[in-house]
Amino acid sequence: MLRPAPTKKPTPPPEPMAAPEAEVDYLAKRHRVSPAIVREIIRRIGSAERSAVEREIRKGLARR
Repeated sequence: MLRPAPTKKPTPPPEPMAAPEAEVDYLAKRHRVSPAIVREIIRRIGSAERSAVEREIRKGLARR
């Protein structure tokens, strides 16, 4: 006889880690861009890792 599988609640997908506002403010001030730009970069690359965000900021500044 087959038993029905135990029912589990599906786990929601993990949300990307939100960057602390202090980190966003630090990066914005250091690179002289607005905090909104830093948040947009974090959202686009999917990582709040400082080195990755700084790399994207430099790439954006080089395009100007």
